[in-house]
Amino acid sequence: MRRMLSALCVVAAAASAQSFEERLEEKLKKPFASNASWVKSFAEAKKQATEGSKLIFAYFSRSYAP
Repeated sequence: MRRMLSALCVVAAAASAQSFEERLEEKLKKPFASNASWVKSFAEAKKQATEGSKLIFAYFSRSYAP
């Protein structure tokens, strides 16, 4: 019974991980995300902000956010 439950949990986790990736791809296609040039490295963002005398806009999200 425990093995069956463990296997079910693994399958459910794999299925939800796939849907998280799909949600991320959908979100990145929306205008608020696709119309910007995002820098994924904080060090690079600080460098660019310093060189251009600009502020850093950080967008934080959860993998389960709608």
